[in-house]
Amino acid sequence: MGTPNDLPPHPHVAEKVDELKIHEDEKHVAFPDFLDNLIRHIGHAVCGVNALLIAAIIGNVALRYGFSNGQVWMEELQWHFYAIGVMMGLSYAQVNDSHIRVDILHARFSDRTKRIVEIIGIFLFVMPFIWVVFYHSLDFVADAFRTSERSDAPLGLPFRWAIKAVIPLSFGLLGLAVFSRLSRDVYLLVKGK
Repeated sequence: MGTPNDLPPHPHVAEKVDELKIHEDEKHVAFPDFLDNLIRHIGHAVCGVNALLIAAIIGNVALRYGFSNGQVWMEELQWHFYAIGVMMGLSYAQVNDSHIRVDILHARFSDRTKRIVEIIGIFLFVMPFIWVVFYHSLDFVADAFRTSERSDAPLGLPFRWAIKAVIPLSFGLLGLAVFSRLSRDVYLLVKGK
């Protein structure tokens, strides 16, 4: 077993941080950075829905078990808040690169190969999926608005179109996030960074 003097020298923490900053600066592209920041701000604003969700859950549990008076509209409100958080979280996950991918393969690729795979995946799979959901959800929302759709429960929430409108809104935002990623990858691939 060696002594501490026998260990190879490690770079200072500040040197590592500077090295990471230099690497990150190479990936900054103006327009995608603008879109990413916009989507992050929207994501942070939507995070407040989670506090409302928790309040609705606690309120409904207190009414149901404390006063034997559960409210259907509060239960539906929980579903609506949860749907907003999840749907709007898709674009936030995309810009923060926290979505699911096959990391076992992705980690072994070079930066150039990663960008090529991302571009192909966006064109072949992600954009068509986003377009299909976005396009068909518009009719879904329009029909709900036209018929003044409401909950099937007698004391449920009205204006079902409002929650259905989150679908095209969230997928439009996801489309922007994916476009931001695509434009960044294409730019960096062409520039050879």
